[in-house]
This record gives sequence, C-alpha cells and structure tokens, in this order.
Amino acid sequence: MKLLGALNWRYATKQMTGEKLDQADVDQILEAARLAPTSAGLQPFHIISISNQALKQQIAPIALHQPQITQSSHLLVFAAWDTITNEQIDQRYNTMNAERNLPLDTTMDVVQNLKDLFAGFTTEQQHHHTAKQAHIGFAMAIAAAAELGIDTTPMEGFDKDGLDDFLGLKEKGLKSVVLLALGRRNAEQDWLIGLKKFRIPREEFVRDLN
Repeated sequence: MKLLGALNWRYATKQMTGEKLDQADVDQILEAARLAPTSAGLQPFHIISISNQALKQQIAPIALHQPQITQSSHLLVFAAWDTITNEQIDQRYNTMNAERNLPLDTTMDVVQNLKDLFAGFTTEQQHHHTAKQAHIGFAMAIAAAAELGIDTTPMEGFDKDGLDDFLGLKEKGLKSVVLLALGRRNAEQDWLIGLKKFRIPREEFVRDLN
C-alpha cells in the first residue's frame, strides 16, 4: 500500500529548509482535509493557510518560537467552531440538500435530532466535539502530504487564545485547535532524520477479539 510506505517515510520534521512548495501540492493537501469525514457531515472547522513570511514571524512567539513556524513553506491553522448553533446546523443541511437537488425538509428529522443532541451539551463540550472533527481533517492532511513527499510537523504547543486574538478567530466563532507546518526537511540540521522510526508493535497496539 502506497500510503503505508509514505507514513513510514514521514516523521515530525524538526528543521525545515524554508523552500516554497508548489501551490498545487498544497491545494491537494487542503482538499484531502476538506474531504475528511466528520460527524453528521457538519464539517465544523476551517483551515487558515499562511504562506506570508511576515505573518509567520509574528506567530512564532505565540507558538513558543518553534523553528518550523518560520522555516515552513505554509503554516496551516486548524480552527473549530466554538459552539454548535441551530443556525449552523440548518445552514449546513440546507446547503447540502440544495446541492443534492433535494427538498429542504428531506433531512428534517436528522436536523432536529442534531439540535436536540447538541442542546444538551455545554459550550465547552460543543467545542470539544468540533475540535475532534478538526483532528480528523488534520490527520488526512498529514497523510496526503506524506503521499506527496512533503514534510509536516504537527504542533499543539502554542498559545491558543493568543493566536485566536492575532488571527481574529473569536469574531468568526472559531478557536484554533492545532497547527501543521508544511515544508521540506533540512537533512543537514535535523537531528531526528536518521533515527529509526519507532511505534509500539502491532500485537501490543491492536487487541483482536475473535
């Protein structure tokens, strides 16, 4: 399987070269994230793709000065809905039904069930749910990048409130969840590049119930 080979090749790159990636490749990575499955098809997250070097330099102190922030070609910010409102649910399903040439009331029962479900969630629980959906798209982006031979560094070590303020996410009803740096590994500077990939063995990782 090509994907398994790509996943064995990839690692969390510690030093990047700053080389600019082909935008067509970046677009494929973003498309993989857009096509990711999400609960009830709500797609309750967005991606901010940052290639502007000055912006990345401003983000660096918000992200603990991790070098990949400024060494990357593109920095992807995965930002999830801060809440799940009835209006958002209606908008998603109305758009979905229109795209499918279906009457708007086709999914009436599904929509009401979702509204009832999330009405029982606290605001914190709603965002926890949307953040988990963002992580699905995040994983798809990492896998797509690996298949393209593009290096990535997943990052959760950053000041989320600070980044939200910097990017104006709160006004958009979003909260940053995780960052993904895209670029090319610096083979001469990255201490991790020559080390054997480590994962726990299959027999420990998977519990088979036959």
